[in-house]
Amino acid sequence: MNGTPRLRSAYPSTPQKVNENNGADASASLPRVPLPTLASSQQDPQAPLIPFNLVDGPQQRLYVAFFYLGLTVWRLCDYYGLVSDETDSLWLFMKWVAIDSIFLYGLPGLKIPWLQWSSTAITMLFLGHAIFDAVLMFRIPIPLEAWLIAFTRIFYDRELAVSERRVKPANVLHNSSLILGKQIIHILPEGSATLNPNRTAFCIDSFITSANLPIQLNQTNPILIELLRVDLDTNLNETIKIHAKEIRRLKKQAQKQPLDRDLAAPRYLQYPVKQTGLYRLQKVVDESKLEVQRRLSDTLVVQCPSAHMKTVTESKCIGDLSDFYLQVDATPPINVKYSKLFNGQENGHASLSIPPKSPISPLINQRSSGALVTRESVANVDVSWAQSQSTRISLNESLSTSGRWQYLVDEVQDGCGNIVNYANHRQADLGKRHPTNAGPLEQRFSVHERPRVALRGCDSQHPLRVPKGKSIQLPLQLSSTGLDSAEQSPHRFSYLFTPLAEVLPNQEHGKAAVLEEFKFEPHAAGHEVHEPGLYTLQSVESVYCAGDVLEPSSCLLSNPPEPTMSIETQVIPDRCAGNSVGLLVDLDLTGTPPFRVSYTERRSGGPVTPRTVETHLLHTQLELRPAHSGHYRYEFQHISDAIYREPRSLRDERLSLEQDVKPPASARFLDAHPARKTCIGEPVSVGVQLLGDAPWKLEYELVHHGRRQKRKKDGIDNNIYTLSTDQLSSGGEYSLALTAVTDKSGCRVSLEQETKIEVALQRPKAAFGLIEGQRTILALENKKVHLPVRLQGESPWTIQYRNLDYPEEATTTRVFEKTNDEIEVEKAGTYELMHVDDATCPGNVDAVANSFAVEWVPRPSVKVSESAAIELQQDRHVKKGICEGDEDAVEIAFTGTPPFDVEYIHHVKPERGSQSTSTKKFSAGINLASVRMMTTEAGSHQYKISKLSDLAYGHDPRKFSPVVIEQRVHSTPTATFSDGGKTYKYCKEEEAGGENVPISLKGSPPFHLEVEIRHHSSSKPELVTIPNIETHQYSLHIPHRLLALGTHAVRIRKVRDANGCQRRMDQGAPHVQVNVAEVPGITAQESRTDYCVGDRISYTLSGSPPFNVFYTFQGQERKASASTTNFRRLAEKPGEFTITAITDQRSVDCKAHTSITKVIHEMPSVRVSKGRTATVDIHEGGEAEILFEFGGTPPFEFTYTRSSNPPRGKKSQVLDTKSDISYEHTKSVLASDEGIYEVVSIKDRFCAFSTQRTQGKSGQKLLT
Repeated sequence: MNGTPRLRSAYPSTPQKVNENNGADASASLPRVPLPTLASSQQDPQAPLIPFNLVDGPQQRLYVAFFYLGLTVWRLCDYYGLVSDETDSLWLFMKWVAIDSIFLYGLPGLKIPWLQWSSTAITMLFLGHAIFDAVLMFRIPIPLEAWLIAFTRIFYDRELAVSERRVKPANVLHNSSLILGKQIIHILPEGSATLNPNRTAFCIDSFITSANLPIQLNQTNPILIELLRVDLDTNLNETIKIHAKEIRRLKKQAQKQPLDRDLAAPRYLQYPVKQTGLYRLQKVVDESKLEVQRRLSDTLVVQCPSAHMKTVTESKCIGDLSDFYLQVDATPPINVKYSKLFNGQENGHASLSIPPKSPISPLINQRSSGALVTRESVANVDVSWAQSQSTRISLNESLSTSGRWQYLVDEVQDGCGNIVNYANHRQADLGKRHPTNAGPLEQRFSVHERPRVALRGCDSQHPLRVPKGKSIQLPLQLSSTGLDSAEQSPHRFSYLFTPLAEVLPNQEHGKAAVLEEFKFEPHAAGHEVHEPGLYTLQSVESVYCAGDVLEPSSCLLSNPPEPTMSIETQVIPDRCAGNSVGLLVDLDLTGTPPFRVSYTERRSGGPVTPRTVETHLLHTQLELRPAHSGHYRYEFQHISDAIYREPRSLRDERLSLEQDVKPPASARFLDAHPARKTCIGEPVSVGVQLLGDAPWKLEYELVHHGRRQKRKKDGIDNNIYTLSTDQLSSGGEYSLALTAVTDKSGCRVSLEQETKIEVALQRPKAAFGLIEGQRTILALENKKVHLPVRLQGESPWTIQYRNLDYPEEATTTRVFEKTNDEIEVEKAGTYELMHVDDATCPGNVDAVANSFAVEWVPRPSVKVSESAAIELQQDRHVKKGICEGDEDAVEIAFTGTPPFDVEYIHHVKPERGSQSTSTKKFSAGINLASVRMMTTEAGSHQYKISKLSDLAYGHDPRKFSPVVIEQRVHSTPTATFSDGGKTYKYCKEEEAGGENVPISLKGSPPFHLEVEIRHHSSSKPELVTIPNIETHQYSLHIPHRLLALGTHAVRIRKVRDANGCQRRMDQGAPHVQVNVAEVPGITAQESRTDYCVGDRISYTLSGSPPFNVFYTFQGQERKASASTTNFRRLAEKPGEFTITAITDQRSVDCKAHTSITKVIHEMPSVRVSKGRTATVDIHEGGEAEILFEFGGTPPFEFTYTRSSNPPRGKKSQVLDTKSDISYEHTKSVLASDEGIYEVVSIKDRFCAFSTQRTQGKSGQKLLT
């Protein structure tokens, strides 16, 4: 294999052994340098005949495999020719032996890797091929079928039983339930007694008044038991005797307990005691007056452990200690477990261990034996270490989190192992106090947050300023050490107050400081203070805890001075007339800015006008210059500042002013727009407001294109004057300016008031445009049409138009922004322009182009052409019915613009089956089309033309009404045999009567039927005509005169129904056969009538297989099939098996009646110890009864054995074998030897069964 070629990814080749003749250098560790190929003078003897560089090893092996496969195919072809042509077998055998020898012995010469076999292997392969050649060429039969059946039964072995179900014969032949039960006899050893062998802990108290001490009795029946008790308080001992009567009572109590252990297990007597102490089993006497062996074991009965809390106050603050006590009463060493809950959630568990005060307590160390006192005698023994010890445990833990804390006693355990679990009792009793404790089992704390307080918005640099006589709430900012709000509970505060006059210069309290307290309630107003001075917080307390005072804690309260005002005035003179036109008032203010000053202004003869002045300055100037002349009076009413927000009256100071004012003349335009627009040829009117004393003289000018027109207007008495210009006949921009005004005083005042006037160059105009040279359009219905509009003027334009075809509709008004715009319409008709306005002026409509006509293209439609075969019924066309498969069509006509696209829905409601709907389309190039009717399926056909479109319009369901055409397609009648292909059996003996052949008819009755009957030996058929068949099911009765012995073919030729539709059947249509045959027979292979369960009952059948065998078993009629002439069934159950009839393939309905009865007997059975494994314990020399119960027919012969009781893991040995006979169904046998008794074989009158197999045969048989 060294020359095997390897791929690059393969494992490295096995290192080759270096030839020693190559010299000493071959063993060196240096890497070997490959020599050139030309330098090699020797050829490798292991090299293949065909080099690998031509064909590699795997391909050579593949070619050999293909060559061998070709030889095999050639060999099989020769075998086929041998079978078919009867050629010479010897010549073929010698030929293939020679070919195989050449191939096998010549294969190693190719030196192909993995095919270089040894000579022994090649010889074995040659012998195998020679044997195979002999089997093929000499046609030696090989029982392959028998081998295959035997191999299959290893995995699947089933037979048909008399109940016609497949069963496993092994389950019937080897029924393990026939022999059940065994009895085991034990010889008991000597007895013993032990007190409390499991070292159970016991305690008593006011709730548990007694303890049941277990006394273990092993293989003994005592009549006297003595217990020794040592008192735990006095160390005195006493003896407690339990006599036979009391022992029997305890045994009865023990027997009432449920048994879940072996009967030979030790018994436990529960002896109740009501006193604490150390108990020891001192003496036990059995029925033989002998003392029973006892094991040294001490049992302590102590006071039950208990624990309770010494509770304290339930309110704590953060940082306080829990400071409570836990009282424990128990026998040391003691273990106490308690748990902590925070806000109802577990927050940890703790365990405390309390050692005993006495160091001699044996409960400290773990016991290896049951004795607590080492000496045999317990006289003068000190057991004070077992007394209950009372211990008080202090629990001090720092409470760092606010909330609801709860400490619960969970469990207390004493040194003996007695455990009182309060946690389980809390869950069971819903928190009720357990009867064993002497006090509360829990301590609850409500840990509260400590309050914190500081001043908000006030400190030494920012005092509180309050008006005199007013109070303010002390700005307290209350918080807590946690997240909870501190304002939800009442608090008590204290502060130190020093009047303002007594405050020291360094903002400290003086000697006159007073300590004051107040209480703060939730949702109440804060603490009011009004006296000026220094306030410093000293303390804060909640309902439960004292708090901390944070900074800032001091606040200075002051009363700033009230605001005041003084005034000085100065007259404002007119430069032209020298009159006063107003006053300048200087306001000098004191107080805290900002200030608000209120005053009134009153003109003689006029109303009082209130006015207000606001300022942030202490000195400001107020200008009082009214617009109208007259006598004015000013009175200052109130003043307020930032502190004194309520206005302070100034009436007592009588701050009032008076003046006579004559303002200079003035004029201005009322409309502030810089430009005005107007139409050409129209005047412009502008409003002007005049100021001063009437009458006024107004001077103005109008400027256009450099031309200036000056105008004057005298004698204006009203202060509001409307200035109107002449008609503006030229378009463009005009400027209207106010140049001067003169009032009653005669002072002329120049003005600078100007406004612009834009005059349009022409009036607007509107007209319809042209579409393709005309003002008419033909459009698709309901499509939006855009009518062109031509506009002249200034944007935007407002146009009114209407549709003359709809006079009831209102006129439409629209605004346009472009000179070439469009009107969008959706209705046909003639549209007329009525009026046009642009942005400035009304315009004119062109009388020639003021209308535009809109018309619709007509929509397509369809209708059914009139015909005598079509009738219009309501909204649908009904066409005359037709037979299935006949040709038919309907013509429809269109209106519109061709070509037309039609879509119609073809709905078929067949006579049978589900309905179907299909959509079909077609196109018509002209106004007439023909629609082919679908007649391939019988039923109701509806053709609904649902969509129609032409060249101009698509389909619009709102404008199109569907056209419905209906037609009834009558189904072609059919006649078929209900059981096509069936062969009807007729018996030769039954000449009269016969079986009817059912025929199913479809169509409209009455039917006319023609049937053909042809015998297999005759070429001429017999015709039978049946007219007027009124139903769809017909039973054809074949006359016996047309039937002869043999096979007949019955075929339906044609059928016609009431609609006149006819169907002629094909020659290959399904037909039936009628066979007239002989009756079969059956005989039993064995003459006996009695069989056992597990036997096989066999019969021989005569006739044409397959056969149907009818029989009764257990009173029930059954039917079985047999494909061969042998009929066999496995007797799986007892009962009477009777063959009643048989049919074969030629005469299925002709039964050959018979009566062959076989009786199947039940297998005998035996039950030992009621069919269970019973164990009996006896003393040496005693006897035990073994009960055998039999099933079957007596007499019974049985064999039973006695085997040894083996240790676990070993097999038992048969010690003795005995046989016996019983004429009854029960038998008892006495046995005194130890062992396992079981039955190995049983036999009754008819059958026998054995659990042992002899010489490879089954363990059951029928007895004769």
